[in-house]
Amino acid sequence: MNGNSTVIVEPNCKGVITKYGNIRIEIEPVASTIKVSEKVADVVQLSIFNHRFMGIAEQMGRTLQRTSISTNIKERLDFSCALFGPDGGLVANAPHVPVHLGAMSSTVRWQLNYWGNNLKEGDVLVTNHPSAGGSHLPDITVITPVFDNKKLVFFVASRGHHAEIGGITPGSMPPFSKSIWEEGAAIKAYKLVENGIFQEEGIAKLLQFPSSGELTKQVPGTRRLQDNLSDLQAQVAANQRGIFLIKELIQQYGLETVQAYMTYVQLNAEEAVREMLKSVAAKVSSQSTCAGDGKSVTIEEEDYMDDGSIIHLKLTIDSYKGEAKFDFSGTSPEVYGNWNAPEAVTSAAVIYCLRSLVNVDIPLNQGCLAPVKIYIPPGSFLSPSDKAAVVGGNVLTSQRITDVILTAFQACACSQGCMNNLTFGDDTFGYYETIGGGSGAGPTWDGTSGIQCHMTNTRMTDPEIFEQRYPVLLHKFELRENSGGAGVHKGGDGLVREIEFKRPVVVSILSERRVHVPRGLNGGKHGARGANFLITNDKRIVNLGGKNTVEVQAGEILQILTPGGGGWGSLDDFPC
Repeated sequence: MNGNSTVIVEPNCKGVITKYGNIRIEIEPVASTIKVSEKVADVVQLSIFNHRFMGIAEQMGRTLQRTSISTNIKERLDFSCALFGPDGGLVANAPHVPVHLGAMSSTVRWQLNYWGNNLKEGDVLVTNHPSAGGSHLPDITVITPVFDNKKLVFFVASRGHHAEIGGITPGSMPPFSKSIWEEGAAIKAYKLVENGIFQEEGIAKLLQFPSSGELTKQVPGTRRLQDNLSDLQAQVAANQRGIFLIKELIQQYGLETVQAYMTYVQLNAEEAVREMLKSVAAKVSSQSTCAGDGKSVTIEEEDYMDDGSIIHLKLTIDSYKGEAKFDFSGTSPEVYGNWNAPEAVTSAAVIYCLRSLVNVDIPLNQGCLAPVKIYIPPGSFLSPSDKAAVVGGNVLTSQRITDVILTAFQACACSQGCMNNLTFGDDTFGYYETIGGGSGAGPTWDGTSGIQCHMTNTRMTDPEIFEQRYPVLLHKFELRENSGGAGVHKGGDGLVREIEFKRPVVVSILSERRVHVPRGLNGGKHGARGANFLITNDKRIVNLGGKNTVEVQAGEILQILTPGGGGWGSLDDFPC
């Protein structure tokens, strides 16, 4: 409390002023009056539990932000926190980074299958490997099981993007990696905390001396070990905050009630998605040109990565059951590059799109996927092998999958379709950021300019912190005028970002939509493609393409132009 606070103490509660000047409100325990039906949940209590579960994840996020040390997590907020059931199914999350949240359930379930009964109170797990449900190596997930009377009742997890975990380039986002081993330290399963003891020596060894796999030479380990350790400890603390709040909830309502409403929250999400799918099917069926037999409708859509790889989607919706099958047959094979995307990334894109299309205030959770089947052809670049490079799949391919799905639903035009990943550093540090662009227009709205679109939801580092902590000068950060596609509703404009380097560093850019434009919809014009340039000391302008690593000298300037969003035209029909 400060000198200008008013705090209300409710009936049956007691306010105690602590020696630190805080007020602790003690709530008198009361017998639960909630009656939980096996079939019908109380609507008011359902809403309360929706927000209580989401609130736990939000508090975890605040703890992580406060206690972390890296710019990437503390300033850019490139992290996510969520709550999972004892089976690993997503219960609720805070509104953090969608590509993290949709994929984390696969991670928790993989760990649950791996460790089995070898989990106990005081254990905390850590992983980042794509074949263990991860997205890409910089995203390190810390998972803590929650026990009540020695019974596993929940999991809490936090996923943070560590800007440096080793690999062939500083910043751990190499544009030209061909194998997972080139992208940094890969951890499938490890107990970060065992019996309540933080395993600093063990995790430090894994981060500093990553396996080189089939490579002939050892790949560099992390260049900022202390940042890694501090941020991992912050993730452990965030999870512990979540456990405290869950146990507080159980103490207030009882375990049976809390777990019952955990199920109801998921069932509510499932029902909301079913109703949305039925509505879409009815709209599609009303168009005589659409494929369908009266019981189901089929929509096909595809888009291209800049190398020409195809993402093909055949979406079949059951009109009566409100079920859908997302069939990605026809998608191109695994690529000899790093924009392969683990299956968890596609699941994340699907769950994000479904949640976005539901016009009901529900937390994104596993129930959204209950009426859905996802088929990804093995060997495609959406289901790559264990050895494939994947660092770009999470940040590039996820955006293209989202564009394909939302276009199939005729929800909005294509957005910038890229996270515009920039990393730079040397042997002593690595810096990472994603740069916003334009979002696609919709049937009743213009696209938004200069925003992180869809699967990312991070901040930009404040210019003062950016220039203070790193050897750079920020020359320009502004909207890229007229880069959004025209139409009845205009696509959002992209951004222009110019950075001068004050000392020699290695700069890497990992981006998309430098060849294929973000498409407009229903007659809307396409958004402008992006571009990356290096302005050298002798005033030459070098086109870096979409993916490149260059050694930049002091005084040279990097210019990044991000794509705009597609426009929305005037057609009202639902084109199949």
